[in-house]
Order: sequence, then structure tokens, then C-alpha cells
Amino acid sequence: MIAQALLINYIRTALPDAVVSVTDRTGTMDHFFLRVVSDGFKDKGLLDRHRLIYQALNEPMKDGRIHAVEIKALTQDESR
Repeated sequence: MIAQALLINYIRTALPDAVVSVTDRTGTMDHFFLRVVSDGFKDKGLLDRHRLIYQALNEPMKDGRIHAVEIKALTQDESR
């Protein structure tokens, strides 16, 4: 289990301009839908965008605080 604020902090450490919304998918605070909007995704394909987020969440995923994530990664222009 991980607090949403901490989850957002992990992502913002890797992508400081990120606007992150978190949805707890199951009510157990370990399965999440993440919507991340950042210009750090410019010129990156879907897999590279997801890799950035997974790298940012490496620690809580390895220790089991996060069991599963679904990711929507967009640039500022794509989010409009």
C-alpha cells in the first residue's frame, strides 16, 4: 500500500513538470490507473514513456507497495 501523494512524488522526481492523476482501481491502494501529462514525453514513443514511469516507480514496485499500474502518458499538447 502506498499513499497517492508519495506515488505522485516518485513520478515528479523523474518528470518535474508532470501533472499526475491517480485512481485507485481496487480500493486496496496497490492497483492504480495513472494519467501523467509531461512535456518530458515529447519525441518519445509509448514504450519509452512507460519505461520512464516504471523507472520512477521502481522502488515501490520492487518492495510490493505497488502491485499493478495502468498508464496513460501524454504530452501537454496531446492532453488538450
